[in-house]
Amino acid sequence: MITYEFPLVERIRTLLRLEDLYDRAGFFVERSEPAEHHAALVTMFEILDVAGRADLKSDLLQELERQKQIMLSFRGNPDINAEVLADVLAEIESASVALFGMAGKVGQHLRDNEWLMGIKQRTGIPGGACEFDLPSYHYWLHRDPADRQADLRGWLGPMLPLRGGAAIVLKLLRESGKPQRAVARSGSFQQMLGGRVAQMVRLRVPLAAECIPEVSANKYALNVRFTTMGGDPRPRTVESDVEFELTLCNL
Repeated sequence: MITYEFPLVERIRTLLRLEDLYDRAGFFVERSEPAEHHAALVTMFEILDVAGRADLKSDLLQELERQKQIMLSFRGNPDINAEVLADVLAEIESASVALFGMAGKVGQHLRDNEWLMGIKQRTGIPGGACEFDLPSYHYWLHRDPADRQADLRGWLGPMLPLRGGAAIVLKLLRESGKPQRAVARSGSFQQMLGGRVAQMVRLRVPLAAECIPEVSANKYALNVRFTTMGGDPRPRTVESDVEFELTLCNL
């Protein structure tokens, strides 16, 4: 099975982008080749741009507090596992404390580093980070891998609380929905929402189906169209029925 997630609101779209970027940065930081550490640094610059919204940190703090109050209301409920609830509350509290402890604007320590900002400016140009453009960066890429890793971890570290807060919100969002089996007849599926609100749609599709979902939604209906990639220059709608798993997620 392959899972597709389609955010329906801008805030969730931003959190999913950050999740992907943090995962990618973490992956490349732990590698050792110069090209891999270049990819880590470029990804870090992308995090800086996506996280540049001034209200992102406060939005996360407000959402974590809202989820904390919801979880606290479950205390004493015999249908709720007390240990699991305590663990979730501890995670929320830890993430909130870390976020609250972030000083200033997210990534300000990177913006204050003229050397890094010079590299960021050049990497925005195709081929702009060549050794003749940035000889000092070329030197850095040829330092000992452990030294480069230490630098990368030092630059990424102050932005990790944002990752922790986003991870908890996305985890709670993913667990909020109830999966249901669905069939797209001749590659198309529509479901009336009937007043239900969804912030994200999750689809799990068998890899063997060899098709790709496209999702569109409004407050009235959800539409899914499955396409296939073949020799044609543009995707075409699947002609057969496609069985998949659908989850509507909402905090």
